[in-house]
Amino acid sequence: MDKLLPYRFNLDTFFGILGYIIVVFLVSWVISRLARAIIWQLIKSKKEDRFGRTSIQFLRNSVSFVIGLLSVIYVIMTVPAFRSKATLIFSGAGILAAIIGFAAQAALSNLIAGAFIVIFRPFRVGDYIKLDDTRVGIVEDITLRHTVINNFENKRLIIPNSVISTDSILNHTIEDSHVLSFNNFKIGLKADIDLARRIIQEEAVKLPTVIDYRTPDQVMSDVHQVDVRVIDIYPDHIHMRAYVWLNEPFQEFKTKCALKEAVHKRFLEEGVHLPIPININEIIKRAN
Repeated sequence: MDKLLPYRFNLDTFFGILGYIIVVFLVSWVISRLARAIIWQLIKSKKEDRFGRTSIQFLRNSVSFVIGLLSVIYVIMTVPAFRSKATLIFSGAGILAAIIGFAAQAALSNLIAGAFIVIFRPFRVGDYIKLDDTRVGIVEDITLRHTVINNFENKRLIIPNSVISTDSILNHTIEDSHVLSFNNFKIGLKADIDLARRIIQEEAVKLPTVIDYRTPDQVMSDVHQVDVRVIDIYPDHIHMRAYVWLNEPFQEFKTKCALKEAVHKRFLEEGVHLPIPININEIIKRAN
């Protein structure tokens, strides 16, 4: 290419150099678009393979940057005026290089962190992850600079790769999509615990995302698939917890809500005593 273009462009004139640069970057843009289109087809064919899809999607995000960088280098090395200036700059501008390197430190850190995420795979595109109470959702994209998380309000969290790679991450779907959901309930001190346990178990198994995760020995021993335990007894209520296995971690919140509503309705129908709030000030007045 560099042997043919000098015959088409006069690289000793301003307009010749300008036309040459436009053509090089136009060709680079076309190549980038074609490469991204091909990679996008590969991504669609890897919908069920999250490991492969994550790597290919990261590659797709890198294509434009790499081709653009190569284009700049190509232009500098093939245009005589730029090549002579570049040789002078790179040979004698150590301080300038240090300044540029310092300014690009954050960008380079994000780039390296993004590559490590793709290589070591603490999470993948499509995984349900949680960093803290406010940063939770589904990984939508991993770019050269940042990771995009779509939370359950359909809002995008943009987190730099250098930040997310150093945070502790709770990944709900990295190995097994089955999750154990803790569902807490409060009943009154005079409530029938066995009745409350039976209601919770009956309502839990009705939900479509609840699965039977018992071992064969537990099935033979007639252990119920939903374990309900008394966690603690307080002055105003009894704390019970249901351990419910789900086959879809993305539906955990909806399942919790549905179970609480169904159990509360059954408690009211079957007369399970509910907690009565204790007014400490009223008790003190009566005692005096």
